[in-house]
Amino acid sequence: MSRKTVARRVELSGVGLHMGFACKLGFEPASAGMGVRFRRSDRPGSADIPARVERAVLAERRTQLGEGAEAIHTVEHVLAAVVAREIDDVVITMDGPEPPIMDGSAGPFFDALGDAKIVDRPGKPDVFVLREAVHFTDGDSEYTLEPAGVLELDIEIDFPHPLIGVQHGHYRVTPDEFARELAGARTFGFVHEVEALRAKGLIRGATTANAVVLDERDVVETTLRWPDEFVRHKAMDCIGDLALAGGRLLAHVRAVRPSHRGTVLLVREIARVLTPERSVLGIEDIMKALPHRYPFLLVDRILEIEPKKRIVGLKNVTINEPFFQGHFPGHPIMPGVLIIEAMAQVGGVLLMGEVEGSESKVVYFMSLDNVKFRRPVKPGDQLIFEIEMTQMRGMVVKMRGIAKVDGEVVCEADMAAMVRDK
Repeated sequence: MSRKTVARRVELSGVGLHMGFACKLGFEPASAGMGVRFRRSDRPGSADIPARVERAVLAERRTQLGEGAEAIHTVEHVLAAVVAREIDDVVITMDGPEPPIMDGSAGPFFDALGDAKIVDRPGKPDVFVLREAVHFTDGDSEYTLEPAGVLELDIEIDFPHPLIGVQHGHYRVTPDEFARELAGARTFGFVHEVEALRAKGLIRGATTANAVVLDERDVVETTLRWPDEFVRHKAMDCIGDLALAGGRLLAHVRAVRPSHRGTVLLVREIARVLTPERSVLGIEDIMKALPHRYPFLLVDRILEIEPKKRIVGLKNVTINEPFFQGHFPGHPIMPGVLIIEAMAQVGGVLLMGEVEGSESKVVYFMSLDNVKFRRPVKPGDQLIFEIEMTQMRGMVVKMRGIAKVDGEVVCEADMAAMVRDK
């Protein structure tokens, strides 16, 4: 198999479902290995946001990437279309915070990608194959993943409404079957939820023209495209959220009452097995850049690098960390100074990539300023470090670092460092 992208740019325009802002979305060709990434054209200078679970933020009623003013909301329908078209590399530009909802389905995005024409790129796709079954539960959402040669889904939903009740669906995710069975399935909601959701700032762009709305007995101002359109839409949402694995996932997914939150957490769980192939730098590469070794090497993977600008690293915090033996036994909390040290090590990887003869160099940190700890970090957390280089003069560098868990800032600091001979 070859990697795939689009041959030309195509655009769609409309209003976002939750934020309610007008947005123009474009699919653009990308070079091999870029992956699927979002770019806010209305925020010049902002970094692309890869469609990967490390950038996902748990949010109500939608799947969100990034946070703050640069976040991308409600990406699931767009990503489902990208997965169904078997696209590996594409830049998705947006001049607003949320893709247009269009008719409430993935169909317009799927069709637009077809109009853009899919072309091959050099290199092999990132294909992730399960080696053993995975079981995962989040609240009412239950998932079982088993090894398979294709991505296929068994979905079950259960809503106390006369038009829904218990619905089941089985789907193989191929371009033809997606087009026939899932692309046109629209998002849905209930009249009794509207007031509460709008009070939370959600569904500001929702109408009966872009969503299936149900009162106590029937649908409002529309006709169902299938009697089981509801389970089909949930399957389509699930495909879009599974795209956050960052490549072509091959698995048989059984999901009962799937949710955006549950599927994102599921991908985060299986990412511990699947992510090594997706890392920009794995642990062996990190050990070449840094002199640290166990138990003081505190970086597991490097996820993104923009030379002379930015780096994103990851550390999985487990109960087996040696510092938990003595730091608040019975109430394990990662020492704040080690969060800072891990952040500094990620910054060190960025810095060592900018110097010649790095094998004979070492990074000494000179100062820390504006250090803040926002919340404890505990076993099971996944720390994401985002480091931005703010100044470089000779061998002295200033950086700004932020550490997050589940998209929430847990620590931040300004750092200065110097590269010296060993």
